[in-house]
Amino acid sequence: MKQEIQVYDNVLQLIGKTPMIRINKITNNFKGNFFAKVEAFNPGHSTKDRIALYIIEEAEKRGILKPGDTIIETTSGNTGFSIAMVSIIKGYECVLAVSSKSSQDKIDMLKTMGAKVYVCPANVSADDPRSYYQVAKRLHEEKKGSVYINQYFNDLNIEAHFSSTGPEIWAQTEGKITHLVACSGTGGTISGTGRYLKEQNPDIKIIGIDAFGSVLKKYHETREFDTEEIYPYRIEGLGKNLIPSATDFDIIDKFIKVTDEESAHTSRELASVEGLFVGYTSGAAMQGIKQLHEQGEFDSDSNVVVIFPDHGSRYMSKVYSDKWMATQGFFDSKHQEDPQRIEFIK
Repeated sequence: MKQEIQVYDNVLQLIGKTPMIRINKITNNFKGNFFAKVEAFNPGHSTKDRIALYIIEEAEKRGILKPGDTIIETTSGNTGFSIAMVSIIKGYECVLAVSSKSSQDKIDMLKTMGAKVYVCPANVSADDPRSYYQVAKRLHEEKKGSVYINQYFNDLNIEAHFSSTGPEIWAQTEGKITHLVACSGTGGTISGTGRYLKEQNPDIKIIGIDAFGSVLKKYHETREFDTEEIYPYRIEGLGKNLIPSATDFDIIDKFIKVTDEESAHTSRELASVEGLFVGYTSGAAMQGIKQLHEQGEFDSDSNVVVIFPDHGSRYMSKVYSDKWMATQGFFDSKHQEDPQRIEFIK
């Protein structure tokens, strides 16, 4: 009997069904069990593959997106890469407005994937005409036959994770999950995943990770948009200087803030201790778990799932660069550079 060739038709069929990996050493003295949902196993190396494919295919079904159209989006890098990847397979042009805070690695990847990239200053207000939000809107208005994804204000962002990430985590933990810990940027990941999990078991705690310099934590607690909370920070894809409608604040039980410095070192720790080469935002999520442990959030029966959004290769010029870490002042008596790991043979 002839055996069929085992093959995928294209990379889009590899999106989703990412593995859950136990975190062993970093949490060795913590109460509970800790599991990482490692989204770097998506073909585009991030959780944003899920929303890119879902939103684009929904736009096609609704007749919003037609052959020959151009897809425009605002991105810190990962969503842009995923949209560019989907656009290549489906035959769309891709135009991206990117924050200058995005690593050069990400920007180079977007260009390599065939996207037209506009790099916009990071430390301007959301309504500044130079901000990547406003640049994307202007490009959409100017470009006939364009569709603006607008992930920050697109409910399909939430639906993508409600229909995939949430069910996957529920099945992988056999419904035993007690806590979901996830970073919040657009809010789609934590909101969609959390909404699905809460529908299965309302006692599951949904905890968001925010950055110092972002407005999300205070808005969640007070429903007040406080511009005094806003100041520059280095972590990409986490926190916001506006309130995204793609964040369902009612689903989230609480937020915890993490620093740029500790998140960077925890990213490096995940690589050197757990063998998980993941991104800056993953380090932030793990740093949040450390702080939650210190606050007594978990007990011996806790089954904690943390979402690691992307791969470490996108941060080689940032958190995995000793030069960048030193420039930021992140090496001190507690965390020191180890030059002995590289030896040149003459």
